[in-house]
Amino acid sequence: METVPYDKIVLEYSRTNSRRLSFTLVCLVLAFISLGISLSFGKYDIGFLESYEILIGHILGDGSLDEMKEMMVWDFRLPRALMALAAGAGLAAGGAAMQSMMRNPLADPYTIGVSSGASLGATLMIVLGLSIVPFLDHQSSIIANAFAFSLVPVAVILLVTKFRKTTPTMMILSGIAVMYIFGATTQLVMLTANPDALAEAYEWGVGTLGKAKWSNIGAVVAASLGGILVLMLTSRTLNILSAGDNCAKSLGVDSNRVRIACMIVISLVTATIVSFTGTIGFVGLISPHAVRIFLGSDNRFLIPASAAFGGLLLILADCASRVAGPTGLPVGVVTALVGGPLFLILLIRMRKNAWR
Repeated sequence: METVPYDKIVLEYSRTNSRRLSFTLVCLVLAFISLGISLSFGKYDIGFLESYEILIGHILGDGSLDEMKEMMVWDFRLPRALMALAAGAGLAAGGAAMQSMMRNPLADPYTIGVSSGASLGATLMIVLGLSIVPFLDHQSSIIANAFAFSLVPVAVILLVTKFRKTTPTMMILSGIAVMYIFGATTQLVMLTANPDALAEAYEWGVGTLGKAKWSNIGAVVAASLGGILVLMLTSRTLNILSAGDNCAKSLGVDSNRVRIACMIVISLVTATIVSFTGTIGFVGLISPHAVRIFLGSDNRFLIPASAAFGGLLLILADCASRVAGPTGLPVGVVTALVGGPLFLILLIRMRKNAWR
């Protein structure tokens, strides 16, 4: 058997990492380009370069700008695009980490029931007017309810860990159990809703970026950036977890503690996102799989590249949702319509050793 020289191994390793870094940078560049495209995309026609001129002119205080176009770009499209970028990045990074630490290709940020809890909380406010924080306005009460209820499944899983050893299977099954309970409760509440409340609850449930404003994107951007940073700092440990608990134990890693800590971080990020956007599916599931085809399963590169790809994917989906039909579509519908077939294609093309 021929022995490969050590220098050749090091050189090949360096080339592989360079390709991975290049792919990550390309995803980042494309995400920011799509951010600019979204400023000119919609029913109200504004040119691509014109949208940049309006944006720069607003920042510089140019008083000669068309007021309608300035309002459309600065007050409506830019906050919506930033919300899409931050939400997509946070969900995709969380999905990459979940799939690695659970060792399950079907895991995503919603696996542990965060979305079903948020949906129940929002529905209780929309339909019954029940708010856990009194004296808030309607929209703020929906956000508060969604955030609080989205963390209930996490609390249930943490409670179960007091009696059973924390394993990926236990966490997933606990999340599914809570998801079905909350889902059934949400449907029961919606049966009593009037048509207006039912329409609002439905729109929230399928996910929308239409409520993005300068006043509420800060929380989503901060949560996503913070979560991505924490997950990147734990990427080496996640690589060890993806090799199995026995391997982690032999290397001195407490897999249970790491898994719970990452679950809490991902849950907080996801809860913040869904509180403002509703349930936008498939982004956290598809993005890591698409990136894994090119980069493999090394979380040092997979997490940031998935975040960039997720932001790109959600921005493009939002652009499509704005011009679909006479009044547009909720972005969650577009991601579901595109995500299902795309996921099947990715599964067919994925290398057999992508998870090894």
